[in-house]
Amino acid sequence: MAKKAYPLRINEQILSAMQRWADDDLRSINAQIEYVLRDALVKSGRAKLIQKVVTEIETIDPE
Repeated sequence: MAKKAYPLRINEQILSAMQRWADDDLRSINAQIEYVLRDALVKSGRAKLIQKVVTEIETIDPE
């Protein structure tokens, strides 16, 4: 899966909390943000995890 760089403006307190969470999970801040976004997409029904590779998701077309 290709990755695309994206500049992100984020509240300082949120970034600090994300950094602590990333440290607890032994992830980089970038990987933690991607994990949280992916989890939110799956939970909202906007994407489906492809089981063979955890980092890939399949988008769900709106009906």
